[in-house]
Amino acid sequence: MVVETDHQVIGKIGRLVGAIEPGRMGEVMFSGLRAHHGPEGDAAEAIPTGTRVVVIEHEPPRTVIVSRIA
Repeated sequence: MVVETDHQVIGKIGRLVGAIEPGRMGEVMFSGLRAHHGPEGDAAEAIPTGTRVVVIEHEPPRTVIVSRIA
């Protein structure tokens, strides 16, 4: 199995396919191709499935920190 690492994900827009709950990880989909797990930038805020988010940090290989798009 080959794991692809994309170091150019900061600033990319994705959509949550798994809700982010306070203190828990969710799942973000980019271009319908790759899923990354991402804790939300403000750990006290829940973000529901389907919300558009932007990547603000990348922790290889598959963890991203995201923020809700206003």
